[in-house]
Amino acid sequence: MTALERVRAGVVSGSALLLPIFALLEINYPNLRPQSQLAIFATLGLVLCFLRRRPEGARAFAAAADLALALVTLGVGVFVVLQTEPVFSHLWLDGVALGDRAGAETIWDLMVGFIGLVLILEATRRTIGWALPMLALAFLLYGRFGAVLPDWLLPHRGYNIDRLVGQAFLHSQGVFGIALRVMFTYVFLFVIFGAALEATGATGFIVAAARRLFARSTGGAAKVSVLSSGLMGSLSGSAVANTATTGTFTIPMMRSAGFSPRLAAGVEAAASTGGALVPPVMGAGAYMMLEIISPPVTYVEIIRAALIPACLYYLSLFFIVHFSARLHQSGKVGRIGADEELRFEWLRWEGAIFLGGLVALVVFLLLRFSVFRAVTLALALVLILSAVNPRTRLNAARLKRALIASSAGAVPLVAAAASVGIIVGIVTLTGIGTRLPSLILPLAEQNLLAALVVIMLSSIVLGMGLPSAVCYLLMATLIGPVLGKLGVVPLAAHLFIFYFGMMSMVTPPVALAAYAASSIAGARFLETSYSAFRIALVGFMLPFLFVFRPELLMLDAAGDTAPMGRILVTILIAVLGIVPLAAAIAGYLGRPLGPVPRTILLFSAALSLFPGSAAAIGETGISWLNLLGVLLFATVWLASGKGDERSTGVTG
Repeated sequence: MTALERVRAGVVSGSALLLPIFALLEINYPNLRPQSQLAIFATLGLVLCFLRRRPEGARAFAAAADLALALVTLGVGVFVVLQTEPVFSHLWLDGVALGDRAGAETIWDLMVGFIGLVLILEATRRTIGWALPMLALAFLLYGRFGAVLPDWLLPHRGYNIDRLVGQAFLHSQGVFGIALRVMFTYVFLFVIFGAALEATGATGFIVAAARRLFARSTGGAAKVSVLSSGLMGSLSGSAVANTATTGTFTIPMMRSAGFSPRLAAGVEAAASTGGALVPPVMGAGAYMMLEIISPPVTYVEIIRAALIPACLYYLSLFFIVHFSARLHQSGKVGRIGADEELRFEWLRWEGAIFLGGLVALVVFLLLRFSVFRAVTLALALVLILSAVNPRTRLNAARLKRALIASSAGAVPLVAAAASVGIIVGIVTLTGIGTRLPSLILPLAEQNLLAALVVIMLSSIVLGMGLPSAVCYLLMATLIGPVLGKLGVVPLAAHLFIFYFGMMSMVTPPVALAAYAASSIAGARFLETSYSAFRIALVGFMLPFLFVFRPELLMLDAAGDTAPMGRILVTILIAVLGIVPLAAAIAGYLGRPLGPVPRTILLFSAALSLFPGSAAAIGETGISWLNLLGVLLFATVWLASGKGDERSTGVTG
């Protein structure tokens, strides 16, 4: 190992260990000013980003350049801390703190700010591709040349470079604003929590328990994938990471049970994507909603509202894989052998750790602990429980690996959040966030459904190149003023945006979750993305359903708690719409279905799920159209009978 490689390895290891330790201590026992906290968090994350590439042979120059970028990043972070913390007041330029120099920045401030913006854009490009840095650059250009834009591009007076650098980087409305604060205060703690659970073997327990539960069930292998991916995704909050983790176990299992590579990968991608919709973690979206939604909501209100839609989504996946396996009878997982039975017995303590951590997290939240305190206490319980059994105990080496893994998971989040901060800063400066509603509100006044379709398409397009939580933050920032004027329950409107940001993970042509699954299954990407899109189709319908029927969020039209009777009726109608949709997608209901009955079932599902209030039946919240859809479904079901269920394999 060369001297350069040794330096790089030492810096990477030290930064990766320091990042989670700093976050845990500073979030729970803060000693620094908020901007200093975020500067250190971002600096460590970007340093890791630049040094992740392993220098070898012909890449020595690139390795040296990476090390130089990391050192410059460190210098920028140190400058921000020195110019912010009172203990260093004797070093403040002009004797004034950085945050108080707004509008009167020094040449050193502007140089550091400009370099910081370039470093952030480059780090984002390396971690998640070109889409987000190009979007951030477009907003910077919009801020600079707003005075020469045509009317349809929402012109403004334009700002000079000094003002843009100050707004986007140096002060608290840009990089060191809401996006990075949410990542630091909430999201990264859950990344650490998930890494600790995985280090104890909880992932193996989830897959083993699901396999045992569905061992004798039709399509058991696919149901294992649905359940295990949902549980893991509810903690990780990342569709791609979830696919890469559980898919390694579940996709080969489904293929050995007879599922085609395309179908196996599609099931895993759809199931992993839905994981971030499942309480209590829900990716980063839930924590961003705490900061954005007005009037404010509590974390418990968010996870309560998300519960029923998440259950309906996974119910649809179970029906689809069940009907698909019934269509091809070889889709059964055989009995668990003696070795697997013994293995499951050995995994019981891992299960106690997983359930203990999850239950503790929920209980602390219900007891109204702050989110960061709840996850910290749950993490402490996981460490205590893991220490009881030598097999799960996190000794120094395993704990080090878990901390390094959490830091690796934080790198793209830090870079993306910093880039989004640039966009948010420019939106605030130019006022585009208050002017964009003028384009959407007239459409909403004529047709709310049309306005929601526009928002849906915007969320999906943005989500194709961005992490779902980042997509949500961008959309909520850009059209936040619209949401309060659409006549929609605020929490329902924000969940609407979050859902479609997440559904972009299985929407062709990008479909990042499908891409990860196809690489594991050895399937063609486009075929896999289409399969995942088809399986996850109900996820594209649920947001419209709970916007028009907020009872699915346990809310009434005014945003208050809905009566239990209305909630149950709405759930029943939704289920009676989901089942025929699943049957139509799979092509099976008692027997294989031809084009005509599948078309009728699709029409039945559309009527049952139709959210309009036309022809409403009293105060029930359902309409005659819904009942007609249920009647059509019942007719096809009765006409199908048992039929011929023979087949030769699950090819999907």
